[in-house]
Amino acid sequence: MEYLHTMVRVTDLEESLEFYCDKLGLYEVSRTDHEKGRFSLIYLAAPGDADSANDEKRPCLELTYNWDPETYTGGRNFGHLAYGVDNIYETCQRLMDMGVTINRPPRDGYMAFVRSPDNISIELLQKGDPLEPQEPWASMENTGSW
Repeated sequence: MEYLHTMVRVTDLEESLEFYCDKLGLYEVSRTDHEKGRFSLIYLAAPGDADSANDEKRPCLELTYNWDPETYTGGRNFGHLAYGVDNIYETCQRLMDMGVTINRPPRDGYMAFVRSPDNISIELLQKGDPLEPQEPWASMENTGSW
């Protein structure tokens, strides 16, 4: 497993970029606007992480900017921690065997979410290409929220 990124939601993109980039010293690695979903993802990295951040977008801070105004309560502005795993199915099975609830199963062979004991969302992403969908994951329902 390897650390990928931490996601936070921001309400004012320009103000946030001024803080993270101009004041804190991070730099923009990539930006993707999602018209259909009405949000933007901006990946920022520290100068010392330049090599891996520029090539693989890790380790990075992911700023998520939702175009439609939203008030974030209960820590919802903090999104999740993300880790790349060698085999999403084996990782989820191992966690389930240890009593961890898979909140968002890897139906697509690529992404799953679990929660820490303090309810911090943790995104697990399959390294490389997604695995072929397989049971029981393909038909497993979501549990709670992530």
